[in-house]
Amino acid sequence: MSIPTAAPVGTKPPSTTAVVAVLAFAGIVVSLMQTLVIPIIPHLPEYLNAPASDTVWAVTATLLAASVAVPTMGRLGDMFGKRRLLLISLALLVAGSVIGALSSSLVPLIFGRVLQGLAAGVIPLGISIMRDVLPPKKLAGAVAAMGASMGVGGALGLPLAALIAEYANWHVLFWTSAALGILVTALVVVNVPESTVRTGGKFDFVGAVSLSAALIALLLAISKGNSWGWTSTQTLTMLGFSLVAFVIWGWWELRTPQPLINLRVSVRPQVLFTNLASIVFGFAMFALSMVFPQVVQLPEATGFGLGGSMLTAGLVMAPSGIVMMLIAPVSSRITNLYGAKITLMIGAVVVAVGYAIGIFAMHSIWQLIMIAIITGAGTGMAYGAMPALIMGAVPLSETGAANSFNTLMRSLGTSFASAIAGVVIAQMTMSLGGATLPSENAFRVIMALAAGSAIIALILTSFIPKFQKPNSTTENHGNSAVREPANAN
Repeated sequence: MSIPTAAPVGTKPPSTTAVVAVLAFAGIVVSLMQTLVIPIIPHLPEYLNAPASDTVWAVTATLLAASVAVPTMGRLGDMFGKRRLLLISLALLVAGSVIGALSSSLVPLIFGRVLQGLAAGVIPLGISIMRDVLPPKKLAGAVAAMGASMGVGGALGLPLAALIAEYANWHVLFWTSAALGILVTALVVVNVPESTVRTGGKFDFVGAVSLSAALIALLLAISKGNSWGWTSTQTLTMLGFSLVAFVIWGWWELRTPQPLINLRVSVRPQVLFTNLASIVFGFAMFALSMVFPQVVQLPEATGFGLGGSMLTAGLVMAPSGIVMMLIAPVSSRITNLYGAKITLMIGAVVVAVGYAIGIFAMHSIWQLIMIAIITGAGTGMAYGAMPALIMGAVPLSETGAANSFNTLMRSLGTSFASAIAGVVIAQMTMSLGGATLPSENAFRVIMALAAGSAIIALILTSFIPKFQKPNSTTENHGNSAVREPANAN
């Protein structure tokens, strides 16, 4: 068990505002990497002199790298210092950005995107640092801001990337991300203290390798299922391999004394149902990104398309990200008064309402912006509550690993959303001038599925138990986790 050490006498405590602002900014910058290349995907074959079937790896590689990095960085942060691993993650982001900026062919670009994906552990590491170094009364608001940064970066990244891609050379996208990475690294060095909480011990290499193999195979099957065919040999092989690897990983984690992910803690109702809700909530959040850009850019001749540009599509998405950040104080206030469980349930209801409206209201820019604001508010509330629920049920020494696993669950949800939406769009089409385009009903179905997933998240959250007495590890530390109040439902 780790034993926190007292700060040296006379050491000036860190500025709460600075710590929260810098870590939230770091989360936004890392989240930008997910949407960085979306505006230039149609042009990558021309830019890199490579077939379109290969250039999609510029997106897939980042997704796969993130799936490996998130749980690994979380555990290493618990062992060797969360701030140290945060800085390493940011260094990887900067290196990947520079390599991407200097690339003129596919292989180095993919390598750069892999390095950018390896920085995905920044958000759970940042949340864990907050738990360790901030006073309890400030923690709920800080966690809400950091949790929301995951959605903020994705929503704001699209218009920023579209603007740069439209008016500058595509390499500027990567130079911009490199500059942002350097800036946030400097801010972390100056403003963010290192946590004294450590687990020590040995790193679980078998657990890391088996989980990484399982996740990579699963995500390959999900991301490539539409192009390979869902019943093809490649897809079924990847799914089968993933299943076997997950079984091996689970068997090993239950037997090793220092696992990568403590499954015994993960099956506690508060952790289990929060993670399950995170998966379906990840689906709900990403559905917006699958619908709005296409509806905005489809020609008006379809009868529902708005005939806009990628930049317009990005600007329509931007209010969602802004609202996620603005709603953070509201989310923390509800959490402090009634508990994170109630906050998550309210967020699920708000998201469900937003998507339900979207089923019938996608015919103008103002309608799309309205839906983006509603769903952004609900998502921001939910994403702020999830880390609070996780931290209220795990020991301080396992905060990094537990938060990383929760972040991974959300990412899996977004991957499932992409795959399912792709199937719906491929099956529900219309013809226009000899071209095959998605039909309006396809987007309505996706919105309905997103509303349904938010309702499922609400149901799952209802199974989270009432306040439980914190474990001894948490009680012995001054900066305790966000705790559910005694009157929480």
